[in-house]
Amino acid sequence: MSELDLGQLQGWVGRQERCSAVISPQMLEAYRATLGPHLWDAEGYAPPGLHWCLAPSPAAASMAELGEDGHPRRGGFLPPVLLPRRMWAGGEVQTLEPLPIGKLIRRLSTIRDIRFKEGRSGKLCFVTVDHELSCKGRVAIRERQDIVYRAPAAPGPAPKGGATQVGEWEHWIETPPTLLMRYSALTFNAHRIHYDLPYATEVEGYQGLVVQGPLQASLLFNLAARHAGKVPSRFDYRGLVPLIAGPVFRAAVSRSSLGEGLRAWTQDADGNVNMEATATC
Repeated sequence: MSELDLGQLQGWVGRQERCSAVISPQMLEAYRATLGPHLWDAEGYAPPGLHWCLAPSPAAASMAELGEDGHPRRGGFLPPVLLPRRMWAGGEVQTLEPLPIGKLIRRLSTIRDIRFKEGRSGKLCFVTVDHELSCKGRVAIRERQDIVYRAPAAPGPAPKGGATQVGEWEHWIETPPTLLMRYSALTFNAHRIHYDLPYATEVEGYQGLVVQGPLQASLLFNLAARHAGKVPSRFDYRGLVPLIAGPVFRAAVSRSSLGEGLRAWTQDADGNVNMEATATC
């Protein structure tokens, strides 16, 4: 199948996958142990972002279903896009109710859209997936997740840095390989760019191990919740530049200049803004 055969890939639009799991006290403690002081917490309920650790895809549970990059092979729930590099591009989380600890959570995932674009780095394919998480028959979270598939990396210099953006509230986050490993374990994510340095640099062309997009989003989501005093009803995030592990990076939040809500971002030591987000409370 050609990587640009959109007609065949459109056959995956509308495909669904159902998963379920209980947010156990052990899962909560593992999440706290990994992201610790950066979390906003409400007794009896999951902190923001914990749902990304919940109920991995059935294909991700089988070693036989993994591709060379560590992700489940394409052509199951996700379409068989042949562009080799994939990452979370961004998304939106609408929180209607908090997720309770110890209760069964059901997730319905539906492929909404598949589209191609031409970017500065070459061909891009965006796959949009809708998730609906419910408990006791009530929808708690509606989420849009954007996945991007990209062409092989072309040799070139690292992105140029920008001016430092100082937030009203900030955390400085260290990124040792152990943090990436523990977060990958929490989310059952075997993508090799997060733990296999030779693969990340020699095969996918990054300057080092890549900090997970949902890890960055979780930090910003929690930072926004801490300073709003509640979980934002809507959290939108978008990845801009891959965040390379090693140096510390900044997670920051400021009040939005456009009115109500918060603006959040991560920024690396070179000044690159890696992810930007907005939170509506």
